[in-house]
Amino acid sequence: MLAGTGAAALVGCDPTRNPNSAPGVTIPDALLVEVDDGLGVLRGADRQTIPHSVATADGLAIYATASEGADTAFWRIDTATGRPSTRVKLPGHWMPQAVSASGTKVALTSNEVNVTKGRPDGRDVTPVLIADVTGAQHRLELRGNFVPETFTEDLTGLFVLEWLPARTPDRYRVRVVDLATKTPGSLHTRTKAPIPPGTEEEMRGDGRQAVLAPNRTTLFTLYTHQPDHQHTRNLISGRPGNMHAFVHTLDLTARWAYCIDLPHPFGEAAASGHAMAISPDGGRLFVTDVTSGTVAEISTEELTVRQTATLATGTGTGHAAADRDRLFIGAGTMVRTVDLARLGLATEWPVREPVTGLVLSLDGKRLYVGQTDAVSWHDSATGTELGRAAVPGLVVLHGLAGRV
Repeated sequence: MLAGTGAAALVGCDPTRNPNSAPGVTIPDALLVEVDDGLGVLRGADRQTIPHSVATADGLAIYATASEGADTAFWRIDTATGRPSTRVKLPGHWMPQAVSASGTKVALTSNEVNVTKGRPDGRDVTPVLIADVTGAQHRLELRGNFVPETFTEDLTGLFVLEWLPARTPDRYRVRVVDLATKTPGSLHTRTKAPIPPGTEEEMRGDGRQAVLAPNRTTLFTLYTHQPDHQHTRNLISGRPGNMHAFVHTLDLTARWAYCIDLPHPFGEAAASGHAMAISPDGGRLFVTDVTSGTVAEISTEELTVRQTATLATGTGTGHAAADRDRLFIGAGTMVRTVDLARLGLATEWPVREPVTGLVLSLDGKRLYVGQTDAVSWHDSATGTELGRAAVPGLVVLHGLAGRV
C-alpha cells in the first residue's frame, strides 16, 4: 500500500476505495508509478495503489485482479477518475500480463511473467486467458513455455515469447498465436513473406524496455547482450551475424518483425544503463547508453540508425523522455537535456537522489523525476525544482495517467 502524506488507505483488495485520505502535496499531472506493492496512480493529492495489475500503454486505464476463492475477480480502473468497472468473475486464478494497444483486451497467466523482467520458470504447458470487461473470451493451453507480449492490431492474434527449452529456458523466439485456432505460428519478414522453418531468431539476453509507437501499430523493444545471436535475415541468407544490442520492431498490423542493429558500444555495458524514448510524432526513436554516454537516433520509417553522438558518461539505471525538440536522459543523480537539432548536450542539472524515471507533462513545461521514495517536478528548460511529493516504496515512475 502506498503510505505517507496523502496516501489512500486500501481496504481489503479494493484499490478504488479511498477513505480517510489525508491532505497532501498536489501534483500538477496525474502520474502512473510502480511501487513495492503494485501499480500506483498519483492524482492531485490522492494516492491509489492497485496490486496485481497492468496498465494500458497510454496510461488511461489499469486492469486488476483479486482472488475470490477458486476464482478471480477482474475489472478495469479509469485512471483519470479512479472509477472501477463492474467486476467480472474469471474461473481459476489469473494475473494480468499484457494489454492490447487499443487498451480493450488483456492476456492473463496463472503466474507472474513479463517480457522485460527476466526468464520464466520452466514448464511444459502455459495456460493463458484472454479477457475484456465483459469476461473471459478465450482459454489457451499452449504446449511449451510462453510469455504474452501484446496483441495484433485486429485482436485476432497474441504475440508471445516462446522460451526454449521449455523446462530449462535459456533463449526465446517471438511467435504469434491465432486466437481462433489457438495455435502458435511464425511471424513474417519485413517483406511480408512467411519466415521459413528453422530460420526464426532465437534470442539470448535482456529485454530492457518496450515502447509503443504513438499510432499504436508498432512495438519497439530494446534487447542487449546477445551472445552468438543471428537475425532472421542472416539465417535466411546464410550470412554470419553477432549483435550485442538491437531494437526488435514488431508490426502489429502486418505481423512482421525486424531488428534494428545498434552500433558499438551499445550492449557492452549493463542492460540497466540503456533506455529508449520516442518522439511525439513517432518518427524518431532514441536509444541511450548512459555508461558510455552514447545516444543513437533511429528513423522509425527507414528502421535504420541515422546518427549517433557521445555525451558525458554516467552511472546507474538509465531513463529517457522526449518531446519534439529535446531528449531528457536521467541516470544517477544527474538529468541531461539533449538538443535534438544537433544531437548535442544542451543543459544538465543534479537532483537529490538517484533517478527512477522521467516523464514530461503534455505541454512540455514540467519534467517529472522519480527518485528515492519521492517524485519531484522541474521546469523542463532550467531544471529548477517546482515541487516534490513523497511516494514511499517508489520503484519506477512510468508515465502520465488519465490523459483525457
